[in-house]
Amino acid sequence: MPAHDAFEEIAEEAVLWRRQIHQHPELLFELPKTSAMVAEKLRQFECDEVVTGIAKSGVVGVIRGRRGGGRTIGLRADMDALPMSEQTNLPYASKVPNMMHACGHDGHTAMLLAAGKHLASSRDFAGAVVLVFQPAEEGGAGGRVMIEEGLLERFGIEEVFGMHNEPGLPVGSFATRPGAILAAGDRFMVTLNGRGGHAAEPHRTPDALLASAHLVTALQSVASRFTDPFDPVVVSVTYMEGGSPSALNVIPASVRIGGTIRTVDPQTRKSVEARFREIVSMTGKLFGLEAEIDWRPGYPVTVNDPEMTAAAISAASSVAGAERVDANCPRTMGSEDFSYMLEKRPGAFIWIGNGDSANLHHPAYDFNDDAIIHGVRFWVALVGQRLGATGS
Repeated sequence: MPAHDAFEEIAEEAVLWRRQIHQHPELLFELPKTSAMVAEKLRQFECDEVVTGIAKSGVVGVIRGRRGGGRTIGLRADMDALPMSEQTNLPYASKVPNMMHACGHDGHTAMLLAAGKHLASSRDFAGAVVLVFQPAEEGGAGGRVMIEEGLLERFGIEEVFGMHNEPGLPVGSFATRPGAILAAGDRFMVTLNGRGGHAAEPHRTPDALLASAHLVTALQSVASRFTDPFDPVVVSVTYMEGGSPSALNVIPASVRIGGTIRTVDPQTRKSVEARFREIVSMTGKLFGLEAEIDWRPGYPVTVNDPEMTAAAISAASSVAGAERVDANCPRTMGSEDFSYMLEKRPGAFIWIGNGDSANLHHPAYDFNDDAIIHGVRFWVALVGQRLGATGS
């Protein structure tokens, strides 16, 4: 492992990169500034290959070790921000209206860049490291698009690892688990169509608003009465639209409701969708309405390979101490498009502590710069675990 002050020097530089990215957030696949910065850094590090334009704005850097041939592992960081207004009042706050790095992807990118700088300098390993900088994690399935455009085959990636910050987990700590670690997240929009009419004569028209109220309640039975209580399912109705505040004497002709359904078992995911469709259809018939379903499949379950998880735990323990690594952390019902990569290659996803910060996707959230050095050490240690010792 490199000397303590060498890591600190890299981390201090990475803080500046992180804050630069933070000030200039970009969304989904439209990441011209972020991608250009990442590619420029990778070229400065003298990576063996720097490839741009995968999934429009994705960037890949390849670093080959000086110890000869060996396996090829992929390390992935996401780069995109969220369509939110920042409320931190930080000196490096977002300069772009209605965009902010509220999930820490700026930190993920900076940590992987810093690890890449060290690895490209030392090259004290066998095989190759592929640094994957991905666009559109926040709802755009950028990981899936990179796979569809040949990421894994083109660069010969045999194993793949991802890391994400976790508010509430102490800085310098890590957490992961074998098997399912994040849920699948599907979305839905339902439209209940009636005829509309006068509020004084509800008997003359099917009431879509009344039906929607019953539907919201009925959907909660999917989790509470249809599935095993030890098999996590979360149904959340997050959107409802119908009628007008300027026409309170009108029964609306249609009402729309939307939300998400999260599951951790693939078979449960299928059965829950089927039950959802039954409840919506039968509720519509019960109230004499036509029910339209717009089902939007989301990211699949993120499933860690046991062997790769053990390697990640070992690497984290080597830099943080075993007492600061939760090797069987609780699953979260959030979702992550790193799941697509884990469907194709063995690998693991690990949390890194962000300390006592605001929650992810909160307007007051900020990535904790103190976590950067721990993330860099983890990546370097992981490469050492999989490809041989990395030295200074």
